[in-house]
Amino acid sequence: MTKEDILASIEEEGVQFLRLQFTDILGTVKNVSIPADQAEKAFGEGIYFDGSSIEGFVRIQESDMRLEPDPETFAILPWRSRRSDGTVTARLICNVINTSTGEYFEGDPRYVLQQAIAKAEAMGFEMNAGTEPEFFIFEKDAAGRATTQTHDAGGYFDLGPKDMAQEIRAEIIYALQKMGFEVEASHHEVARGQHEIDFKYADALTTADNIATFRSVVRAIAELHGVHATFMPKPIAGINGSGMHTHISLFKDGTNVFHDDDDEFNLSTTAYQFLGGILAHAPAITAICNPTVNSYKRLVPGYEAPIYVAWSDVNRSALVRKPAARVPAASRIELRSPDPSCNPYLALAVMLQAGLDGIEKEMEAPGPVRENIYEFTEEDRIERGIETLPSTLGRAIEALKVNDVILDALGPHVSEKFIQAKTIEYRDYLASVSGWELDRYLETF
Repeated sequence: MTKEDILASIEEEGVQFLRLQFTDILGTVKNVSIPADQAEKAFGEGIYFDGSSIEGFVRIQESDMRLEPDPETFAILPWRSRRSDGTVTARLICNVINTSTGEYFEGDPRYVLQQAIAKAEAMGFEMNAGTEPEFFIFEKDAAGRATTQTHDAGGYFDLGPKDMAQEIRAEIIYALQKMGFEVEASHHEVARGQHEIDFKYADALTTADNIATFRSVVRAIAELHGVHATFMPKPIAGINGSGMHTHISLFKDGTNVFHDDDDEFNLSTTAYQFLGGILAHAPAITAICNPTVNSYKRLVPGYEAPIYVAWSDVNRSALVRKPAARVPAASRIELRSPDPSCNPYLALAVMLQAGLDGIEKEMEAPGPVRENIYEFTEEDRIERGIETLPSTLGRAIEALKVNDVILDALGPHVSEKFIQAKTIEYRDYLASVSGWELDRYLETF
């Protein structure tokens, strides 16, 4: 779409407000709302805001930022357009401009991903990605606060009446489709109150935009139904957490360069090198793809979450899986560690840069592990050379600090601010006293 297309759509659809959307370093979606008659100004001059008030952006003395709308991201918000007062609202995802230089702001996560994409393009590649973000739906208490009481008691692929959220999922899908998503499937997940909606893969930037949009849509529709949707990785102990399995492939001149008919697993040399890069940089990637203290409550054995740095074509205990592909264009690898609390722009950027590093250095991927790694002894894993992912956010941050490839992928601004924020978060966690500790020790000692 062009600026002219959007201005025409605003007129035809009776749009009254525009939300100009961007994302901070921690992955939180922010927006500025403007009257629709300011759209021409937004495209021509941009909309200014105070960057010093946004997490990890800039210091107070360098605070002026400008939002530059990306016309390809225009979409009407369906749940807003059905309000009783007839208000129609649309959104545009924006790039952030540093007003002092007139250049793209290096601290904008979307720009970080665009830089990774540019590197891939310089090497002749385009990355496609598809994700499977899971989420929970919980009841609210009388005061309207979220609880951990699940909205239903369903299990994997259950139907109603156990799956009481079918109507909510249907409305989410309706909204996504109206916003241009191609939804491929939806179902109840393994845990009580847990759900998954899958949408079609796309280029890396579109996929990151879609993840940010998806999370906003899910939360908004849930609120309309009086319940709370969360992408927190592990809200309830003892049951599965929420992941965001990410499928990755590289294309060149419209051809999937990950595919090779002559290979046992239909993977090309390029695919193995990319895979080698992912495995080599996995500990540092984990800091970005699993960015909260709670993320590491999910990454434990026994709950279908990978913790071992290995790959396989037949089991899901490995970090990377090679899914079956019906046609050459579908050959891909699936990174199973990310969770939906991550910043999608930074997550896809570090995955891409890690894989490209594997290609540049011609890394060799190890052989696949076809047994269930959860059943291996420590001696078995040592013998196979299978390492584990960081077990805490603190260890993941330490791995990130010494990985020049992933630090370079983030850039100096984002890496510094991200490490600073997450170090504070982890220290706060270590200094806190949990309910588990009180239950276990308060009356014992």
